[in-house]
Amino acid sequence: MSSNGIAILILIVGFLLLVALRVQIAFAVAIASCLCLTYLKLPYTTVVTQMVKGVYSFSLMAVPFFITMGSIMGAGGISNKLVALAESLVGWMHGGLAMVNIVTSYFFGGISGSAAADTASVGKLMIPMMVEAGYDADFSTAVTITSSVEGLLVPPSHNMVIYCTAAGGVSVGALFMAGYLPGALLAVSLMIFSYIISMKRNYPKGKAFSIKNFFKQLKISIWALLAILIVVVGVVCGVFTATESAAIAVLYSLLVSMAVYRELNWKSLWAVFGECIDTLAMVLILCGTSSIFGYCLTYLHVPDLAASAITSVTTNKILLTLLINLILLVLGCIMDMAPIVLIATPILLPLATSIGISPIQFGIMMILNCGIGLLTPPVGTVLFIGSAVSGVKIEKIVKATLPFYLAMIITLLLLSFVPAVSLFLPRLVGYAV
Repeated sequence: MSSNGIAILILIVGFLLLVALRVQIAFAVAIASCLCLTYLKLPYTTVVTQMVKGVYSFSLMAVPFFITMGSIMGAGGISNKLVALAESLVGWMHGGLAMVNIVTSYFFGGISGSAAADTASVGKLMIPMMVEAGYDADFSTAVTITSSVEGLLVPPSHNMVIYCTAAGGVSVGALFMAGYLPGALLAVSLMIFSYIISMKRNYPKGKAFSIKNFFKQLKISIWALLAILIVVVGVVCGVFTATESAAIAVLYSLLVSMAVYRELNWKSLWAVFGECIDTLAMVLILCGTSSIFGYCLTYLHVPDLAASAITSVTTNKILLTLLINLILLVLGCIMDMAPIVLIATPILLPLATSIGISPIQFGIMMILNCGIGLLTPPVGTVLFIGSAVSGVKIEKIVKATLPFYLAMIITLLLLSFVPAVSLFLPRLVGYAV
């Protein structure tokens, strides 16, 4: 075996072995990278240089602001308003509360950008409400965790910013616009399956639709929804960069939560900032260590070797697209979302573009694949949060989620083979994608 082959083996096998030993991902990445650099006899100053390079990015500064905005608005009583708005819109259907749950996640995702935050916040409200109305607890939890993935696709999503940083040269604004239709498509898919199950189990309807009540709830919720407009319209129209719009949105969310809805005070604000710092510490150290890992991959020409290996199996575009999705789904079962985005993007993006998949379309595919991974054992962060919130055992939730996995896979296939779903809106507003 060549010297480079041994180095690749040390890097990849070392990383997988450390993950299997339950070493935290950020440290597993760093240790495997250092072992690889030691074998290659490269200077350890590379570690420091690449870590600084990994976090020294203006666009990456948007991530702390988006996380802070989501935390502030999540703690500021926004969930209740969005649930009321969703109920006025779709609560009249069979399985109305399931539909409300799904639509609320679409709205809330535009504020939090986090499936975990969505499940924790909306789940605490919706799961007990659904169970009290006669829905099964496992079904209620399954609807909550699967609909939370919408929040990863609907901008502003900090994971989209991380992808753009990892991909290099991909427009955050274009990716933001690309997320709306896939997020809506996922919501519709989940609603169809929820409706079928609700009809079979005879789950109740809600109150009849009232246009007056809808506008009443829209008036109350408009302050929360305006936060999304500040970010997305500001970025798409070129008024702000993603980082500037995120900073403005933090100030706006403070104003709404403390002065308009008045459900957040200075004492609870410190607790919110504490949670943000915990999350940011994990995300940013991962960005730094993943940069070293990415440097090793590039130095050893792993992306080129991976592309050659995969294309040697088949050159059929359909099979290659399915294979890319399969790789991401398997990674989602064993790794969290941010590490997959940071590590897999440099390897799989060149392969995807070589078969005609736009970097924007690939970004949406990757986000949804990782979102499905958040719901699958053994790592499944959102799956465990859903279990903790509802008190239902993991195995029961997984069984209840099986029909929704199918809905998500159908959505993923549509995104993979119908580029217009992801690219229509970015092209409409003038992005060259």
